[in-house]
Formats: sequence, C-alpha cells, structure tokens
Amino acid sequence: MTNTQEKANTIQEQIQEEIAEARAVCDISGGSSAECAAAWDAVEELQAEASHQRQNKPKNSLEQYCDDNPEADECRLYDD
Repeated sequence: MTNTQEKANTIQEQIQEEIAEARAVCDISGGSSAECAAAWDAVEELQAEASHQRQNKPKNSLEQYCDDNPEADECRLYDD
C-alpha cells in the first residue's frame, strides 16, 4: 500500500470516528445544540481535507520525466 493510500485510509477512519462522535453528542445534547453543530463541523472539515488530498494526487514517473524532458519522444502530444 502506498503512502497516499495509507493517508486516505487513515482520514477515512478519522471521518468514521468523528461521525460516530457527532451522533453521540447530538443524541446527548440535542440536534439543535451548539455542541452538535460543532461536532458536525469537525466531520465536514475532515471530509474537505479528504477531498483536497484526492485532488492533489502525486505525479507518476512518466509525468515527472516529461516535466523534466518535454522534448522527449515519449512526451509528445498529438492533435487529432
């Protein structure tokens, strides 16, 4: 498993834990309480971070090579 996959799994686990915590807080303090809203805000922040991490996927070796050597035959782009 790659480091990126491990981070994704870790953040997904954190999201699940925060969801369980938010549900518990809302059950105790009520669905319209400030504590409940804060707990769900924490869930939303983790979900936003997970989305951000998915958008910033690392470049593969060919992409890195083409960044360094744009004139190489392997890196040519052809118009249809």
